[in-house]
Amino acid sequence: MLETGAFNVKDVLVEMKDISDSMLDLAYSAVLYSNPEIAKEVFRLEEKMHSLLYKVRIAIMLGARNLEDAIEFSAILQMASAAEKISNAAGDIAKIAESVDITRYLDQEDFEEAVINVRIKPASVLKDKTLKELKLETETGMGVLAIKRGSKWIYSPDENERLKEDDLIITSGPTEGIPVFCKLATGEEYKEKEVAREEGIKRKRITEEIADLIADMKNMSELMVGLSYSAVMFDSKEIAEEVKDLEESMDRMKDELEISVIEAARGITKKSTFDELRGLLHVAISSEIISDAAYEIADVVLRDIQLHPVFSASIKESDEVILKLDAKNEEIFKKTLKELKIETRTGMFILAIRRKDGKWVYNPAGDAEIKKGDLLIMRGPKEGEEKIKEIVFAQNSVEF
Repeated sequence: MLETGAFNVKDVLVEMKDISDSMLDLAYSAVLYSNPEIAKEVFRLEEKMHSLLYKVRIAIMLGARNLEDAIEFSAILQMASAAEKISNAAGDIAKIAESVDITRYLDQEDFEEAVINVRIKPASVLKDKTLKELKLETETGMGVLAIKRGSKWIYSPDENERLKEDDLIITSGPTEGIPVFCKLATGEEYKEKEVAREEGIKRKRITEEIADLIADMKNMSELMVGLSYSAVMFDSKEIAEEVKDLEESMDRMKDELEISVIEAARGITKKSTFDELRGLLHVAISSEIISDAAYEIADVVLRDIQLHPVFSASIKESDEVILKLDAKNEEIFKKTLKELKIETRTGMFILAIRRKDGKWVYNPAGDAEIKKGDLLIMRGPKEGEEKIKEIVFAQNSVEF
């Protein structure tokens, strides 16, 4: 194992991946709720990422003894630098929450992973229980990003954190998991707020195209990060090529958004509206930077660079696992992802499906069917690994 002085490089890489993942979720949360407090946590994590990259650079310089080492370590450095670029982009997104409110341009229904805040009420079955006991990600698909208790924030809470009455919980996950989570948190049936409809009307009045493009860019940038790590993990040039194609699509989407924002700005004299449109441009630019960083990770595979084992080990030990599973359970064949409710039941997100004939389906929609001979690429919490294997392999009884 590559070590230097008081730290282990594998542990540093694990921490960098976990922090960059958390920062993305927190940054978008800060913007979606126009919350400067969450933005400050993103900035703190950004500073931590800088110091972690510094450690990796030192280790690379001390560890390379020959040309072969240098080639392997250069790939590690390239991916560590890409992780830091993702964190920098997340920091830029969070800055928007400090200066301008762009929530009226954002519609969470367009996001593949929703971010919601819910307060724990007296009737909640979640109160006085630890996150480890609740297993929320594998029961609802929703992961806890932060807890606000009084005036104190708890970010990326560990599994022993106990939820309390009146806690404000910020979670992210599939939109299908929102009703279940909200009922657990409040003891009441979930109802869409009237505010959501009012915001929808306001959004249409402003510019629906801008909102759709922002959501598409957010969804695509997050997909690309997952695919890029999958490409490296499974040494798949096919997946890496898809990341490359998606990066080019992101460039085109950013161009479209810039044009849409310019058109929306015509005739506007109100400074606050200009600030909002500028904020939207910053989100788009940052999302495109994230996609560039994802491509940098996948580029290692495209260039046939031999990876040091420390990198694969760091992915396996991060908070989020990446799996490649063959669909063997006949009970799930010809069922759609929506029917199987994989995300809400396991917390696992299907990044791609490779059909028996070799064709790939990337970012499959809810109506995508699982077929005999399918290979599934997915990411999600470690706790969901056994559950998804039960579903895909039929190791135990499977209920739908």
